[in-house]
Amino acid sequence: MARFSKVPMFSKEDFDDWKIRMHAHLAAQDDDMWYVITDDPLKILKPNPAIAITEGANQMLEKPRYEWTSEDKKKANLDNVAKDILYKTLDKNTFSKIKMCHTAKEIWEKLIQISMQKFENMKMKAGETMNEFDERFSSLVNELSALGKDSGNREIALKVMRGLPR
Repeated sequence: MARFSKVPMFSKEDFDDWKIRMHAHLAAQDDDMWYVITDDPLKILKPNPAIAITEGANQMLEKPRYEWTSEDKKKANLDNVAKDILYKTLDKNTFSKIKMCHTAKEIWEKLIQISMQKFENMKMKAGETMNEFDERFSSLVNELSALGKDSGNREIALKVMRGLPR
């Protein structure tokens, strides 16, 4: 595995950019690292000799730890490596919000939730023009879309109306 000392620091304000940088950083560590983040820790499997081949594919079962090869151990440890990398990107306040998460995937999902709070808390700033607010809001909607969190038109319209001053 390649090791790089500079890890992109988490920023809920620039979550979309951070996500792209983290994806690249994690993938550079190991090709399977991103799947640990998005799908959960890798399970080490082996063919089940007790079950006949069905439709050309072996039935798989979890390989006992005592049968793991060095490569199996590296793959099984990817979740720990991903958690370590994610921990290093967080400030103390953000770390306190995710420290009870057990997997890298849980941490990632919690960081997405933290980032989505921007949408919930967005308000027009004093002295901000409608164009400036629209630009900030459009940028946030695009960021949420990139996270796979598309909001419906009705939800977006309601959020804009709640974000405007009385």
